[in-house]
Amino acid sequence: METLNIRKMTEENEKLMMSPYACLSVNSLGRFEPIEEDSIRTCFQRDRDRIIHSKEFRRLKHKTQVFSSFEYNDHIRTRLTHTLEVSQVARTIAKALRLNEDLTEAIALGHDIGHCAFSHAGESVLNEIFHGFSHNKHSAHLAKKMNLSQEVVDGILKHSNIETGEEAITLEGRIVKYADKFAYLNSDLDDGIRLGLISEQDIPSDVRKALGNSSNQRLDTMIRDMIITSQGKNEIKMSEEIDTHFKKLRNFMFERLYFNEKVTKKDETVKKIFYHIYETQKEEKQSEEEILEFMAGMTDSYAIKYFLNSYNINVQFLEVL
Repeated sequence: METLNIRKMTEENEKLMMSPYACLSVNSLGRFEPIEEDSIRTCFQRDRDRIIHSKEFRRLKHKTQVFSSFEYNDHIRTRLTHTLEVSQVARTIAKALRLNEDLTEAIALGHDIGHCAFSHAGESVLNEIFHGFSHNKHSAHLAKKMNLSQEVVDGILKHSNIETGEEAITLEGRIVKYADKFAYLNSDLDDGIRLGLISEQDIPSDVRKALGNSSNQRLDTMIRDMIITSQGKNEIKMSEEIDTHFKKLRNFMFERLYFNEKVTKKDETVKKIFYHIYETQKEEKQSEEEILEFMAGMTDSYAIKYFLNSYNINVQFLEVL
């Protein structure tokens, strides 16, 4: 008996239901290595599933978002919880704009799969060692190795920096670039307050007046403004007023939180750990590419264990960071 082709039905429904600016599954540029289509899932649904079932995605639960995942606080975000929050924000915007929610979700879930341990301190050290490492490029590299659709790889590659002006080829990819910032600004602020590093009152009063007096209110304001401003348009943007205060909040976070002495005090420890791992791997005659793949994939806990075991240090690794 011939199996009902649910994928084709879904693709036809997309044509009827989605915005004319959406990236339809049937119009995908395809994969770098062609494969037989699935009878149930569209290409972007399949990409989402490949990411979720990957070991790279699973390892995100043991990688630091901003504040060390070894803080004695179970409520601090990890790289995995950040990723899930980005996915929720991005899907909300995509659904409201009648864009491709499956494509948006796949990009969001994969945007940080190549992020290394120890957050941006770790990324900075790997960039120093390997001269050009960045988490978005490595995430796209892994996505390509998974043979994901070209639109997903493109969205992952271009999710990182708002200032460069480099835009994803789909509106769905552009949503994820903003959803990433919306999520981390508000969740990192929430975590910073929880850890006593900053307070609501420290935020400029005009920012609080325009965006809200809590992380939840500010996130809601950003999402709603983007939906209203982008409705029925072939672009993803915020209103001028909200965009101005969004950027002011972002600058404030970099000045007062991300470079806070209590946040950066462990950077030298991270540098020592990563350089030691690198030198050890070189002694084992691994190639630069192999060493980068190995180190970029490490979780915080694995990197620390590796470092301590190489010195035969018999102490609890949680005490190092």
